[in-house]
Amino acid sequence: MQPATIKLFLVKGSPTGLRTAEISNWTGKAIAGPRSDLDDFLSRPELKSPGVYLLSGIDADSNEPVIYIGEAEDVSSRLKQHAKNEDKDYWVHTSAFVSKDDNLTKAHIRYIEGKLIQQAYNSKRVVVMNSASSGSSLPEADRAEMDVYIERMLQLLPVLGIHHLTSTSLSPEKPNLLNPDKPSDASNQILLCKVKGKLTATGKRSEGGFTIFQGSQAVEQAVDSCPERIIKFRSKLIEKGILTLDDGCYIFTEDYEFTSPSAAAVIIRGRSTNGLTAWRTDDNRTLKDLEREP
Repeated sequence: MQPATIKLFLVKGSPTGLRTAEISNWTGKAIAGPRSDLDDFLSRPELKSPGVYLLSGIDADSNEPVIYIGEAEDVSSRLKQHAKNEDKDYWVHTSAFVSKDDNLTKAHIRYIEGKLIQQAYNSKRVVVMNSASSGSSLPEADRAEMDVYIERMLQLLPVLGIHHLTSTSLSPEKPNLLNPDKPSDASNQILLCKVKGKLTATGKRSEGGFTIFQGSQAVEQAVDSCPERIIKFRSKLIEKGILTLDDGCYIFTEDYEFTSPSAAAVIIRGRSTNGLTAWRTDDNRTLKDLEREP
């Protein structure tokens, strides 16, 4: 993504309360806030115009993040309808995006909605409450303009507390597991996690914790003493197709970000593991050693 200057305004002074966000030289504007501030949120004059909105929260049963993505020619009116819907009891946070120059049409917002829904499904990091993506056909020039709009949205969403739509891919050049002698880029601090010298996973520190790279290997069976929550999490990764069984081990089909090095290493080894010592460089320095270096 391009470097950007973000202007964040805390309407009530609270960093998690009602707030607006803008990016320099961008015609869009974001309004975000908790559902507890919904009345003040809906009174914003910007939301009387066409836009795209995201309703997010945590599923009570699975404890997984959930999101609903919608569009409306009058965002405020549509959100009032959602507020009356008992099926959306998971909804605790609202983010809406509109245009400062009133140039977003119905076709534009449907195109943006469709792209965001697809992005959410592809991320496999959030439960998408939409049944399908609507989308819209646009002329080539309009598509290019809306793609830039979406890119700016994706820059702002993590600032507003929505981290599930952004990609965890960190570098187009991943270590080649078929050629472990290939030197790693020291500046990227590519790390390895090995299991009994047979299986190898690669990854690195990332903004959200620790990301395991596509092609990494993990044990087929967790040990009996492995915590139940880890076993359930491995099962979810398998259900989502992020882990697939191949010749006696699981393979990561894509980059995946975990909350910490230990959370990533536990999935690889199928047992309790200290990620600071499990992840090592080619020359056997641990992640703990790296973080102690100047």
